[in-house]
Amino acid sequence: MAHQMHAYHMVDPSPWPLTGAVAALLLTSGLAIWFHFNSASLMTLGLALTTLTMYQWWRDVVREATYQGHHTPPVQKGLRYGMVLFITSEVFFFAGFFWAFYHSSLAPTVELGGFWPPSGITTLDPFEVPLLNTAVLLASGVTVTWAHHSILEGQRKQAIQSLALTVLLGFYFTFLQALEYYEAPFTIADGVYGSTFFVATGFHGLHVIIGSTFLAVCLLRQANYHFTTEHHFGFEAAAWYWHFVDVVWLFLYISIYWWGS
Repeated sequence: MAHQMHAYHMVDPSPWPLTGAVAALLLTSGLAIWFHFNSASLMTLGLALTTLTMYQWWRDVVREATYQGHHTPPVQKGLRYGMVLFITSEVFFFAGFFWAFYHSSLAPTVELGGFWPPSGITTLDPFEVPLLNTAVLLASGVTVTWAHHSILEGQRKQAIQSLALTVLLGFYFTFLQALEYYEAPFTIADGVYGSTFFVATGFHGLHVIIGSTFLAVCLLRQANYHFTTEHHFGFEAAAWYWHFVDVVWLFLYISIYWWGS
């Protein structure tokens, strides 16, 4: 449209939903083929197409928000509702894993010996790497809040520093969790304890990687003068997501690492 008489964003036709759907199909099918036949070619293709779709779709959204002025206050309000609903869906996603864990641990079956953790499982010490990871994530929650206040006050340099620190803490958490997985005395195949532990903490780890990437994109955008004191919902959405990841980890730490061990 050459000129519009309203504040809403009529999105232009885009190929990215279609390429994203094809990439998701290739990625999931490729994962199954890799698991069963040890061939990673289809999975690699799906991963490459997913990465390209993500980059180009985000690029288009950044253009619409920053350069074309499509993200007016009513549009931003809709985006806020969308992010709130997305995080709500993530809460229920993790609620399923907690349900599985408490269902198995509060009333252990005879096959588990009637007690928890099941016999033969050597649990991880909650006061070693898990406690360090808790401190790292809580510190990253402080730095992302610092970044938010810096953006609101127009302190560009402080916002860049605090965002960079948050991203570093996020990747440090992932590094520590990878080491923990490598040295864990049990596997995902070790009964209900192994499956609930690795599925819950593994999906949380995936969310940390996604959140770190989200914040890294915000760091690049902040360095390129995309955010102003009034117009920075891209960062706010990343900060909300990161706080959600922090809270889920606290529940995981208390339930699975500390109480569950």
